[in-house]
Amino acid sequence: MDFGISEKMQAVLGMINEFVDRELIPLEREFLVNEFRDMLPVLEQKRAMVKKMELWGPNHPTELGGMGLSMLEHGLVSEALGRSPLGHYVFGCQAPDAGNIEILHQHGTEEQKDAYLAPLAAGKIRSCFAMTEVDMPGSNPVMMDTTAVKDGDDYVINGHKWYTTGADGATFAIAMAITDPEAPVYLRASMIIVPTDTPGYNLVRNIPVMGHSGSDYASHGEVLFQSCRVPRKNLLGKEGMGFVIAQDRLGPGRIHHCMRWLGICSRAFDLMCRRANERPIAPNGKTLATRQIVQEWVADSAAEIQAARLMTLYAAWRMDTAGHKEARDDVSMIKYVVANTMQRVVDRALQVHGGLGMTDDTVLAYFFRHERAARIYDGADEVHKTSFAKRCLARYAG
Repeated sequence: MDFGISEKMQAVLGMINEFVDRELIPLEREFLVNEFRDMLPVLEQKRAMVKKMELWGPNHPTELGGMGLSMLEHGLVSEALGRSPLGHYVFGCQAPDAGNIEILHQHGTEEQKDAYLAPLAAGKIRSCFAMTEVDMPGSNPVMMDTTAVKDGDDYVINGHKWYTTGADGATFAIAMAITDPEAPVYLRASMIIVPTDTPGYNLVRNIPVMGHSGSDYASHGEVLFQSCRVPRKNLLGKEGMGFVIAQDRLGPGRIHHCMRWLGICSRAFDLMCRRANERPIAPNGKTLATRQIVQEWVADSAAEIQAARLMTLYAAWRMDTAGHKEARDDVSMIKYVVANTMQRVVDRALQVHGGLGMTDDTVLAYFFRHERAARIYDGADEVHKTSFAKRCLARYAG
């Protein structure tokens, strides 16, 4: 097991970190107080710079104009980009587009790839992923009410989705719907491409989350499918394989998320340490850094970040070398370990900043409200813990 990286990859990470520091972090104040769509002109300029530097789409296959990085390599890139809320978008590997690109590349027809994959990978259009439902438990993706009923050469889709990330501004959705309610439970649902200008596809609203509704890629949309008719050729993969395809998508996605969260940890840790050294607390010039409780927060955070990072790199290495199935337990563990590590580190950094930390004058309040969902989406912590524990205990059963 070797986590060493090539000289080329070291150079890539150096370029990315420098770009984030120089080009993106200075834009964050504007991002935090304005609508995302208002920033698109300047962000498109930054995207053009990234493409010129040949750093676009780190996880995209090379034939799609991406860098074709391994899971471990992309994890390191994701960590670097995670230091800024703008990082993944500017480099073309933001959710949910990154996962949809993987799905289309692996399961799309040539017609689907020409119409949707090529422009999506190039950053010319946006997409969304409609799986989570209002009245169904998101922790059990086989439970859903949305249906896609065959009618001649079409599917007619009816259902109510929410937390459809990126629905505002998306050209198409990949929707999960029940196509055969009589099939075995894991073979009932399918994935279907739905252009967002199709009659019956309705973006009801951007859901306000922690007081902010967001727009475009930062939004979580509520979507209503009302007799939404799309051609059956829009089926992704085989009918009934929606759950299987979703699992293929979510496994790598959890690695990406965890490394992004570690980038957030790194940024929050840097801010905490700088603030502790700068903030005076007494006339004699003593700062917060002289206080034992702050020193304890710094020490705990450094150790917890390192532990979570090594766990995540190991899981990425396992996925690269042994495959998704063999890395299943490792991925389950990092999902709840890294999410909780991030929560603690951001909370401590915010506490050190005091009243300033509660404002949008730093990025910490954004991280605090936006990333609380990390312990819920892609499987709640409790579900991952229970699932992993059952598999672990089964190995000890007589």
